[in-house]
Amino acid sequence: MAIFGRSRATSNQAATASWSAPAGEFTATSTVPDSIGYAFKRVFLGKPLTTSRLTHERLSNPVALGVLAPDAISSTAYGTEEVLVELLPYAGLAAFTLLLPITGVILVILVLVAASYRQVVMAYTRAGGSYVVARENFGPRVAQIAAAALLIDYVVTVAVQTAAGTVAVVSAVPELGPYSLEITVCVVILMCFANLRGLREAGRPFAIPTYFFTGMVVLLIVIGVIRRIIGDLPRYHPEQMAGTVTVHHGSGLVMGATVLVLLRAFANGGSSLTGVEAISNTVSSFRRPEGANARKVLTVMACILGFLLAGVAYLVHETHATPYSDGYPSVLSELAHAVFGHGLIGDILYALLQIATALILFTGANTSFNGFPALANFVAEDRFLPRQLSKRGHRLVFSNGIIVLAILGIALLIGTGGSVNALVPFYAIGVFTGFTMAGFGMTKHYLTTRGKAWRAKVAVNLGAGITSLIVVGIFAVAKFTEGAWLVVIVFPLLVLLLMRLNREYRAEAAILEELRTDRPDQVNYAYNEILVFVNSVDLAVFEALRYGRSLRGDKITAVHFLVDEMKAVQIQRRWEHFDIQVPLLIVNCPDRRITHAAQEQVVKVLRARPNTSVTVILPRRSYAPLLGRLLHDRTADKISDSISRIPHAAATIIPYDVQSRIRQAFPDLAEERVTRWFEGLRDRVEAIDPAARSAARLDDAEAGKLAISGLLSGHRAMVDGVVMEIKAGADAREGKSGEDQPDERVRIVTLRDDTGEMRLKLTERSADTKLSVGQRIEVVGKARQTGHRPVHMIDPSITILDPADRDDAGGSEGGPASPGPTGSA
Repeated sequence: MAIFGRSRATSNQAATASWSAPAGEFTATSTVPDSIGYAFKRVFLGKPLTTSRLTHERLSNPVALGVLAPDAISSTAYGTEEVLVELLPYAGLAAFTLLLPITGVILVILVLVAASYRQVVMAYTRAGGSYVVARENFGPRVAQIAAAALLIDYVVTVAVQTAAGTVAVVSAVPELGPYSLEITVCVVILMCFANLRGLREAGRPFAIPTYFFTGMVVLLIVIGVIRRIIGDLPRYHPEQMAGTVTVHHGSGLVMGATVLVLLRAFANGGSSLTGVEAISNTVSSFRRPEGANARKVLTVMACILGFLLAGVAYLVHETHATPYSDGYPSVLSELAHAVFGHGLIGDILYALLQIATALILFTGANTSFNGFPALANFVAEDRFLPRQLSKRGHRLVFSNGIIVLAILGIALLIGTGGSVNALVPFYAIGVFTGFTMAGFGMTKHYLTTRGKAWRAKVAVNLGAGITSLIVVGIFAVAKFTEGAWLVVIVFPLLVLLLMRLNREYRAEAAILEELRTDRPDQVNYAYNEILVFVNSVDLAVFEALRYGRSLRGDKITAVHFLVDEMKAVQIQRRWEHFDIQVPLLIVNCPDRRITHAAQEQVVKVLRARPNTSVTVILPRRSYAPLLGRLLHDRTADKISDSISRIPHAAATIIPYDVQSRIRQAFPDLAEERVTRWFEGLRDRVEAIDPAARSAARLDDAEAGKLAISGLLSGHRAMVDGVVMEIKAGADAREGKSGEDQPDERVRIVTLRDDTGEMRLKLTERSADTKLSVGQRIEVVGKARQTGHRPVHMIDPSITILDPADRDDAGGSEGGPASPGPTGSA
């Protein structure tokens, strides 16, 4: 009897195969067919990147300031407004007077925290910030308090920053106000998509919004102060404005402003300090010396943040810019209208400020899409989070972390309606908990090391830690009824969850460690019986029987547990119909406890003969994930788990990809047509000729590079090879006589790899590219070919990989390198 079928490939080898071959056979002449899911991923996420593309960019101080400071500096856009939201309903116009001392207290805390983190970046130059400080000084378990705080902070940052960015947009375009939540959610989804494609937060493009926003707010403050000095600064009258938050009517400095209200206002204002820790989380991204450069950038960032907070608070105090109950226009928007005026220049400056505000807030939100996955990877490597969070995805990013962050951020936005005021209570508890752990951790660090001026450093860090702890307490109490209760509950639960996961990993590691000294004796069984559990006669069963026979056991038996007598009779008939040579045993299971019956059958076989082992094979039909859940249950997993607990018994699940078999037999099914459509779309996106896909397929193991022999005319490609010859003054075209027409402006470079040669035509645009024979270079450009001439590229992008090696070049197949002027260009 021929047992047919195939199982899903599980090998990680980069083999190619033709699946149209007979059962159990394949050829190495075509590629393994991609699944529809992979084709979908290639279309929307692009070509996969290999590990060799993983690089770490070192940032200069100006770029680092722009890249790492948006989260902190952007809080200027909403920090002052959040203080007024709490004060105005109780203190009335006195809120604008109370605003200044509250801002002053916040600035004092900023100085303490910045001073503490200046020492953190010098002592711990690895990524991780307060998490690393806590882990190194208090151990990994206590460090999970910092980990939980930072993880919560990153999630809330995504929600707050995008919501505030949307406020900046709808402040300028009020017609979009009713759709604020939808806009914010769409922004988060776009950020998630961009980061899944491999968006990297590094370089000048990400630094521009920070400098743009800082420049516009500084201009706002300067113009506002000048107008105040000359007495030309207008003032709003909140009691006469419609749509603003409730303004208490009364007199007196603290009319109605109880201690609890003041604490709430201070707690809201504390959100202005979020993001101060961002630099300490990425010290390793700085150029050498990392610690000193990070400290300089941190100092500049703190100074900028302090100046902007103080300047905006002062102008709001003078203009009485008032927040609105709908959240828009923002206080910063109202302040800009008052300072810049409503003329042509004023309107332009106002528009630029709103654009800058939206850009820096959205950029600040994007920092979480880099920080959260990196921190989750860090914690997962310490075995406090699932290992899936430490795996890089299709585009070399921590895809699972990015997706988790986006889901949590969107859920938080929907739960709060996208209101910045509703989100703030979730914000600062996580941030200031991180400050607390860093302050106390550095205190212990200096008490242990006792280096130069250690007493002063202990005082600074202890002060920062105690102050931050007090702020956490204020948040937990003052904002408890406004949403902080959720963080107060979730925070310890998250810490306990991290501990619980770590306990599982440590228990597994302890058992594994015991095997080093107490390894189980190898057992040579005298008899091995194979049991194939079947519940039908289908493709998966045939594959399981084929696999069972390949194990060459002493006996193989198919076992069906009788639950339905009619079904058992049908299986017997089909067994005879297909003339299956493996004997079929039907075991009665009146109580329908199939798992228990399977255990009893295995034990029965083990007892029947001494020194026996039993191998149980369980066929599984594999469909698409959703379809598989609808068509089949997970009985095989339950039976496998129960069998694994029995000594001298093992269970193996044999998956069979029924869907691919159906697609092969019935290629006109709708799903197969959809798959082919996605594959065609992917080919058009990647500019690959489907007819030549196999010849031109990018080798992922070689970082997407093509061999010269695989180049296709008209398509862009990356190739590397050795420069064999350089000719100056020879044009690529030939005249009518067939002789080269000289052109002193053109150089022809012959490039060779293991598969062939090609030519590079370098014109005046590539005059700055200096090449010499024997160099190994990498070129990226569009391949061209005329007639039967060699493939060539015109002015490709060139990267020099290795310096010239004359001996290697001279000994190559193409003969010695050309001497003299043609040897370099």
